[in-house]
Amino acid sequence: MADRIGLIGLGIMGKPMARNLLKAGFELVVHNRSQGAVEELTAESKKVTAAKSPKGVAELVDIVITMLPDSPDVRDVVLGENGLLEGMREGSLLIDMSTIAPATTIEIGEALDQRGIHSLDAPVSGGDKGAIAGTLSIMVGGQEADFERARPVFEAVGKTIILVGDRSAGQVVKACNQIVVALNYAAVSEALVMGARSGVDPEKIIQVLNGGLAASRVLEMRGPTMINHQFDPGFRVDLHRKDLAIALNTGNATQVPLPVTALVSQFFDALSAQGRGNLDHSAYISLIEDLAGYHIGE
Repeated sequence: MADRIGLIGLGIMGKPMARNLLKAGFELVVHNRSQGAVEELTAESKKVTAAKSPKGVAELVDIVITMLPDSPDVRDVVLGENGLLEGMREGSLLIDMSTIAPATTIEIGEALDQRGIHSLDAPVSGGDKGAIAGTLSIMVGGQEADFERARPVFEAVGKTIILVGDRSAGQVVKACNQIVVALNYAAVSEALVMGARSGVDPEKIIQVLNGGLAASRVLEMRGPTMINHQFDPGFRVDLHRKDLAIALNTGNATQVPLPVTALVSQFFDALSAQGRGNLDHSAYISLIEDLAGYHIGE
């Protein structure tokens, strides 16, 4: 059983993570709302078994990973009809690698506790490129024994793997991460549009900024695609909107003001309202271009 794990959620992140788990020698039992990704993986490897429901996954493994879009999705997969709770055995382990509200993590964890089922919240950062390369940053909340049990799984998909605290701490750190990434996109977008409209080659702006204190992973990984308006989703605008809502709710609950986050969140709301919610979150620059009446390269 130790080398066979379940994986529910085969989207932009989940599917490449599945491939890295297979490369690491794990056998997989998978389930996904749409069947296309399931069929693709079962065709690629004989080590992949398809299950008809989350319960069906849980009945075949002792460790289950969930990688789903939002809190209601995770709650339904774990606690709903034919959900994981109906199939997981005492002593089994749920690793939720989705980004969800800390309160939902606590709710689900407490329900699992009543059945003797262990859990970790382990959201990730690194986007689709990190998922493909197996270099994700994984921030984990839970007990150290469960963390060590899950370490081989984490090492198959990630590079920076840190137990950051008890239950829900992983989700809190992910909210921190999403604040920094969103504000970074805002800063990079404003800088590139201002510099380009002033007549400076935006590629040279990226080169210079990446050599000094303004350097960032956002600028390094997405700067070139931003100025070329390549917004194929690695992480969608609407998902980042959801994550910023989690951050703002967490700030409210802890009485920490997040004024800049609140402003940037409204810009993400505007992008979604304009029909750009399915674009990569780097499309933030397109909104700044619209406001400036200037589009780089035009």
